[in-house]
Amino acid sequence: MNAHRAQLVSLARPVYLSLLTSVASGIVNTVWVSRLGGAAVAAVAVATNTENVLLGVALVFASGATVLVAHARGARDPAAVRAAARGGTVLWALVTPPVAVGGLLLREPLARLVLGGSDPAALRLAAAYFAVSLPGMAVFFAQQLVDGLLKGAGDTRTPMRLALLANGLILVCDPLLIHLHGVRGAAVSTVLCRGAALVAGLAVVRRDNLLRKAARVRPAERLRTSVRRTLTTGLPMSADFTVRQSGALVLVAIVGRLGVTEVAAYAIAYKVLYLATMAFYAVRQAAAIHTAHTRGAGTDARRDIARQTVLVSGAAGLAAAVLFAFTAPWLMAAFGAGPAVAHQGVLFLRWVGPYLLLMAGFIALGGVFEGSGGAPALLRITLLGTAVQLPLAAVLSGLGLPGVVLALVCSMAVQCGAVAVLLRRVRGPRALSAEAR
Repeated sequence: MNAHRAQLVSLARPVYLSLLTSVASGIVNTVWVSRLGGAAVAAVAVATNTENVLLGVALVFASGATVLVAHARGARDPAAVRAAARGGTVLWALVTPPVAVGGLLLREPLARLVLGGSDPAALRLAAAYFAVSLPGMAVFFAQQLVDGLLKGAGDTRTPMRLALLANGLILVCDPLLIHLHGVRGAAVSTVLCRGAALVAGLAVVRRDNLLRKAARVRPAERLRTSVRRTLTTGLPMSADFTVRQSGALVLVAIVGRLGVTEVAAYAIAYKVLYLATMAFYAVRQAAAIHTAHTRGAGTDARRDIARQTVLVSGAAGLAAAVLFAFTAPWLMAAFGAGPAVAHQGVLFLRWVGPYLLLMAGFIALGGVFEGSGGAPALLRITLLGTAVQLPLAAVLSGLGLPGVVLALVCSMAVQCGAVAVLLRRVRGPRALSAEAR
């Protein structure tokens, strides 16, 4: 096996397993919530999509710290590792309070915004979920920072174990708390179980060899400089993810205009898609870490890493497209979907294959851009794709969920074409960074 491919697989496998446990807990959550009715499923769907948007905020400090720590690790510079860790921690402290407090205060307007005000029951349930989940972002953000530091240090297995812990606890607590408190119980379960994993993660950070050694040396730069470097590194990645997830949230609102049945089907089908898309994001994280590490070591292997990234992620995308097309009816039935919801979900899963294939290459290649300083260029491509996707989805939604899928395919094709052009321009060690400027 190619050395870069082997390293990508080695780094991506634990990341995927950690993401997969999150998907599994989300699926079980949806199964239990679906017993409360279509309004409850719709409420939790939009609430969790909102949390995905807020994950983009966490990437400012988490991914910024990951890339800078990986670069310092490649350069074997403990002082730079200390500076990167400090920068990420201070940014976490600055970002978290506005999100947690502001989210609590604005939970009802936010619920109306994302659901369109068409279903009073769903609005009430979404606001109840937000009342717990948005203040709980403080725990989630801290967990993301811990994971980012460990991944930058080359340890992707510990974040996997922490995810297994958190999501294993969620699988146990969800049925009880949802039974006792309904939709609000699902949010309480998630926050409490993430808190348990955070405590365990902080203990691991204190024992990590690289981070412990870095903690004993003087930082390589002033705190203000560390914060600025983490911000400038992480902000394009955060903005890229936030734009993508915000587009997904608007897409839910567009689907919502079709009716509660379509929203419920879309929510379930999108949960199923996570089995594939999380693999793409795992390869993306692996590519970012590996690219940053090789850069720190003074080598430029971006072309080779990009090629292997496409091979690994593309194989996952093809396998998922075939699997979903053949097993769509059984997948929808596993969620206990009624006949109308199941019919719409099967349509979506059978039309979505081309989108998955295109998305596999584009998402995973983003890691090469992130690890080599080219995230701003990737952000511009994402903005272009979103500008194509949303108006097209609004127009084609008249065809139902297949029309929405067609809009996704067209948007992703535009983005893949743009990134292919950009990659052809990579000629020297600073080419992607120059393109970003």
